[in-house]
Amino acid sequence: MTDEFDVIVIGAGSTGENAAARAVRGGLSAAIIESELVGGECSYWACMPSKALLRPVAVAAEARHVRGVTGTELQPDKVLARRDDFAAGWKDDGQVEWLHGADIELFRGVGRLTGPRMVAVGDRLLRARQAVVVATGSDAVVPAELAAARPWTSREATSARQVPPRLMIVGGGVVACEMAAAWSALGSRVTLLARGRLLAKLPEFAGDLVAAGLRDAGVDVQLGATVAAVRAADGSVRATCTVTDGAMEADEILAATGRSPRTTDIGLETVGLTPGQWLTVDETLRVAGVEGGWLYAAGDVNHLALLTHMGKYQARICGDAIAARAKGKKPKVTDWASTRCIPQVVFTVPEVASAGLTPEAAERAGLRTRLVEYELGKVAGASLYDDDYSGRAQMVVDEDRRVIVGMTLAGPGAGEMIHAASIAIAGEVTLDRLWHAVPSYPTISEIWLRLLEEYGL
Repeated sequence: MTDEFDVIVIGAGSTGENAAARAVRGGLSAAIIESELVGGECSYWACMPSKALLRPVAVAAEARHVRGVTGTELQPDKVLARRDDFAAGWKDDGQVEWLHGADIELFRGVGRLTGPRMVAVGDRLLRARQAVVVATGSDAVVPAELAAARPWTSREATSARQVPPRLMIVGGGVVACEMAAAWSALGSRVTLLARGRLLAKLPEFAGDLVAAGLRDAGVDVQLGATVAAVRAADGSVRATCTVTDGAMEADEILAATGRSPRTTDIGLETVGLTPGQWLTVDETLRVAGVEGGWLYAAGDVNHLALLTHMGKYQARICGDAIAARAKGKKPKVTDWASTRCIPQVVFTVPEVASAGLTPEAAERAGLRTRLVEYELGKVAGASLYDDDYSGRAQMVVDEDRRVIVGMTLAGPGAGEMIHAASIAIAGEVTLDRLWHAVPSYPTISEIWLRLLEEYGL
C-alpha cells in the first residue's frame, strides 16, 4: 500500500524540518523520514553541544582579561552536564512533538528513492505528488591512515562523557580549532596537527590569531604536519608526524579533516544520479539532471555552505518554491546568499566571524576590490571589553559599486557583531549611506566608523 503526500523530505535535521514546515505553510501536506534523532546533527552532535562546551571557555577567558574579576576556573563535570542539557540528553521527544504540532508526519527509518517521486522507508512506500527533498546532510571523513586508530569524529568530540588526559587532533578547520579550545580548557593536553595553516578558507590573519590563542591556552599547535596513527594494544593512540621527532601518544585522536555527502545509500541510482555524490542544485534548490524537476536538495548535501543556518535558509527557499510551483506560480525568492553572503562564526578564543566574500573569492568573481583593515584593539569599546584586547577587522569593498562584499572579524565578541556585516552585504548598502549608521559609543561596533574612516570617508 502506498501513502501519498505532496512533499516527502528525507532527513529530519533542522534543514529537513524547515523545508517540510514551509511546504505545509504553503498549503501542502508533508512527510519527513529520519533514521536517527529528529533534529539532526546540529541539535545533538554539532552546533548545540559544541557551543555549550565552548561558551564557558569563552566566559572564563574573557573574565581572566578583565582586572578585578576572580573565580574563572572551569568545572568540567558541570560543563559536560550543561552540554548534555543542550543536547536534550540525546532524546528527540521535543522535536517529535514539534513535528506533530506542525502537521508533518514522521516516518522512522532509512529513506531511499525507488524511482521518480517514490521513496521507501522500511516496508512502507511513499509517493510524493509534488516533490522529494533530500536533506540528509554530511558525514565526517576519516582518512585511511587514521582509520586503524578508531578515531573520534566530530560526534564523539561533542558527546564524550569524560575529558581525555591527552587528545590528538588532526585537521586545521573549524571543528579542529573549536574542539582544541574546548577540551584544552577542560583539562586535556591537546596536540593539534594541521597539514596547512589554520582556518585556511578565511583570511590568513584569522588563522594566525586563533593559532596564537590556542598556543596561549596550552595547545601544542603543529603546522605543516602529515600524520599516520595506530591504536596500540594498551588503548592509547600512537602517531608519527612529519614535523616532530619520533612517535607521539594520546588517549584519543580526533579526525577533523572534512565532510562527505550522506548520499551513498539513498537510492540516487534509481533516478539517474551517482550514489555518494554532492547534489548540484539551481537557485531554488532543484537537483540538476533529474527529469521533471521534482527532486530538491537543501543543506550540507548540496555542498554550497555546510552550516546549519544556511541549510535552514535554503530549506525555506526550497519549501516555498515547491508550494509556489504546486499552485502553478513562479517562486518569489531564490537563493542569493549561498554564493554571496555566507555568515560564519568560529567559537575559538579569540572568536572569528566572517560574512560574504574573501579577497580571493572576490577576485575570482571578477570584482575590482579594495581591502580595508583596522586593529580591533584600537577601538575604545574593545579596551573596556577586554584589558588585553587583540584582534583585527578586514573589509572587502567592491570599488565599482562602493559596497561591502566581505567582512572578517577576529577578536573577543566578534560573533555578535557579524550580522551587521551580513545586513550591509545582503542589502548592498553603499558606503556613503553606511556612513550614517552611527555606532554606539563605547562599543566594539565602533569598528565600522574606523573602517570607513580608513577607507577615506
